[in-house]
Amino acid sequence: MSRTGFVLAAIISLAKSVTPVPAISHFTNVREVHISKPGVQNYFVIDEDIWGHSRPDLSDLRIYDWQTQVQYALSQQRGGISSHQELAKILNLGNVAGHTEFDLDMGQIAAYDRVRLTLDAKDFVVTASVAGSNMLDGKPAAILPPSTLYDFTREALGSNSTVKFPQSSFHYLHIKLSAGISPQQVKGAVAFEVTETKTTWINVGSCGTPSQNGRLTAVTCEAPLRVPVDRVRFQVAPTQVNFRRTARVSDSSERYEGSGELTRVRLNRAGTMVVSEEMDLPVEGQTSDQFTINIDNGDNPPLAISSVQLLSIERRVYFDPQGKSSLKLFYGDHKLEAPVYDYDRFFHADPGAAKAELGPGTHNDAYQARPDDRPWSERHNALLWLAMILAVAALAVLAVRGLRAEGRLEGHS
Repeated sequence: MSRTGFVLAAIISLAKSVTPVPAISHFTNVREVHISKPGVQNYFVIDEDIWGHSRPDLSDLRIYDWQTQVQYALSQQRGGISSHQELAKILNLGNVAGHTEFDLDMGQIAAYDRVRLTLDAKDFVVTASVAGSNMLDGKPAAILPPSTLYDFTREALGSNSTVKFPQSSFHYLHIKLSAGISPQQVKGAVAFEVTETKTTWINVGSCGTPSQNGRLTAVTCEAPLRVPVDRVRFQVAPTQVNFRRTARVSDSSERYEGSGELTRVRLNRAGTMVVSEEMDLPVEGQTSDQFTINIDNGDNPPLAISSVQLLSIERRVYFDPQGKSSLKLFYGDHKLEAPVYDYDRFFHADPGAAKAELGPGTHNDAYQARPDDRPWSERHNALLWLAMILAVAALAVLAVRGLRAEGRLEGHS
């Protein structure tokens, strides 16, 4: 290797950073983990103290049994919906005594708890009566609960075309619609089963009293520093019904955070009551500790808001205590990267997992600041630039010498 190449290689090696490794002396905070059931999987809940002193992604959490790390898995208690769906074949579609009736062949789907109809209709309210049977044109084996289907396009209050009932496995369903939908408007049906798990929410922060600014209702909320906010929940006086308002969530710098709609429907059409409500606004990618929610009332009266609450999805740390009744949680080393544990790779939350209790957060008495482990290039930026300039100059000198030597050879030829 030439001298210049050696110099460049040395510069590159000096610019490389070293990945920090965890050490108890470099964590700012420590807490006792009290375990009541050491023989089963345990978990504890991330609280404000942990959010306030750890990295935003919680990658610097470490559990120790003396000097040995205890592997863990970080889990969000986020709900979800999963479903398997198949087209249901419509049979015997027709008008019977002024009502649209038809049979559905449920095909190969083993179990289902709802059917979504495709209806070519607007501004209607109908009741769907349902009966299940394993034989076409046979006596119904069971009468299932009815559902209310509706479309409020004119009022801008949404729609619903899904028939819901307890989990069933009948080969055929017979559906009868009340007056308002013709056979020609029934275009298709999809049967599916929904498995839903609920999200676990934690109340965080506080929100002020709503104020009016023209057609807008404004609410200001504050969250604890670094605690993520995932949802805003409203309570509106139950006497206020049949509204649909657009709401926008923004932070203190007016950067967009999220938007959605607040709706409540209570309508009685021809003796059929329609009930629907959505009072939660999602918040994605929250980075600020202060929020403003603006609700556009249009030309309508303001919503009678009784309370507004910020919600955070519960985060849990699962681990195997391996028979220990007490461990220590360390956090507050912002240079650490997330650990890579086999426990996390193969993690499965045990429904019978026990909740461990955290002691109060305290400063780590053994704490010592990490030495300046930035790459040499960051700590001596001026010297690095000088070395690079000298290396380039050396390359230029060598290039000029090479050109001169080549010229002399050509002159002698």
